[in-house]
Amino acid sequence: MADEDELAGGGQRIDRWLWYTRLLKSRTLAATLVTSGKLRLNGERTAKASRLVRPNDVLTFPLGSHIRVIKVLKPGMRRGPAPEAQTLYEDLDPPRPRAESEGRKSGPVREAGSGRPTKKDRRQTDALRGDDE
Repeated sequence: MADEDELAGGGQRIDRWLWYTRLLKSRTLAATLVTSGKLRLNGERTAKASRLVRPNDVLTFPLGSHIRVIKVLKPGMRRGPAPEAQTLYEDLDPPRPRAESEGRKSGPVREAGSGRPTKKDRRQTDALRGDDE
């Protein structure tokens, strides 16, 4: 079998490994990431999903708005639960928590469930923002 051959050599297909670690939702997305040329394996760009990863390899790739730097600890045997998947890698540069103001514009805040603003509310909001024209 392919699984036994890969694990006997100490390596595993990079797309399968990314899927096993739950860094990507599907193996197709993992293969797409690799073939896009945006993934680096030990500092070298790779474009083949069949490339093998081995323990102590370092992967660098964009995921969302963050560049992930992942060290491979061991090959995966299955796509198990998240705690099991997290034992397969070490995150060398974990994403930083966003500040409260970073993702949102500052300004007036409406209470949740207060409904759609009226014209009067809209005029007051514009006045607060300085959007008077």
